[in-house]
Amino acid sequence: MKKRKVRKALRTPAKSVRKPPTVAVVIHSAATRLKRAKVVFAHGTADPVAEAAFLVAETLGIHPGHVESRAGMGLSAAQTKKIEALVGRRIRTRKPAAYLLKRIYMLGVPFHIDERAIVPRSFLGEIIGSELFAGEDFSLVRDPDAVGRVLDLCTGSGCLAILAALRFSKAKVDAVELSKNALQVARKNVADHRLKRRVRLLQGDLFAPLKSARYDLIIANPPYVDGEGMGSLPPECRHEPAMAFDGGDDGIAVVRRILDEAGRHLKPEGGLLCEVGRCRPALERAYPNMQFLWLDTEESSGEVFWLDASQLR
Repeated sequence: MKKRKVRKALRTPAKSVRKPPTVAVVIHSAATRLKRAKVVFAHGTADPVAEAAFLVAETLGIHPGHVESRAGMGLSAAQTKKIEALVGRRIRTRKPAAYLLKRIYMLGVPFHIDERAIVPRSFLGEIIGSELFAGEDFSLVRDPDAVGRVLDLCTGSGCLAILAALRFSKAKVDAVELSKNALQVARKNVADHRLKRRVRLLQGDLFAPLKSARYDLIIANPPYVDGEGMGSLPPECRHEPAMAFDGGDDGIAVVRRILDEAGRHLKPEGGLLCEVGRCRPALERAYPNMQFLWLDTEESSGEVFWLDASQLR
């Protein structure tokens, strides 16, 4: 009798084991939920798939750049549940994913971020790391390797100042921010990247803390949302500090001040790199004689300009 039972058991097919969902499947599911909920993507990710991949990667401890190679990796029930809950929070609270995860990436470099500072998504990062500062046929500065001093205005969380320090390895970087809360975030990022000796954080209003210092390069991502835009910010942006957006009625109140003062803080061969969003028309009307060099990136056109020091004297 025992042998018959064993043979019968061997002939009985085992119950099918349910395979764990893969990274690709979970990303697809999360992206579908985000799309249906009509959340806004403007904080480091441009679409529901990219944001879903970011949420999944951070939950699993994977760099976003490596997600594609892990597409077939299976997830545990606990991991899947955690991601589903995170997507639910993103939809329910409308908080930027970067705030929920306390993390953002620029040029693949990780940074801490929280509600004390605006979520960094500046096009300046892409330009700093591009051939515009190292091209054989063209470069915004004559000798990128000779850049010794850089100024980052409205530094926020300090991400651009850190990227500038990484790009210009011989440079000392001054980073100025009006918000004391944002500077606390910047201090953490500078410390995390072990750049305390090269990146100096200063609290104050634009050029005020700098006295007579001069720089090879000034970068600025100031507030540039106009009055109409401030009234129509999406829910995600309303979780961020309003002062980081508000550029006055026409959007260029802070930009005007930068243009008026930058010349006194640039070396003769230096220049100003500044982001103004959609304020190009207002800026060109206000400065009709200024020869702005508009620089495009993969995701922007006419939102960043360059001016040589000679035009700002």
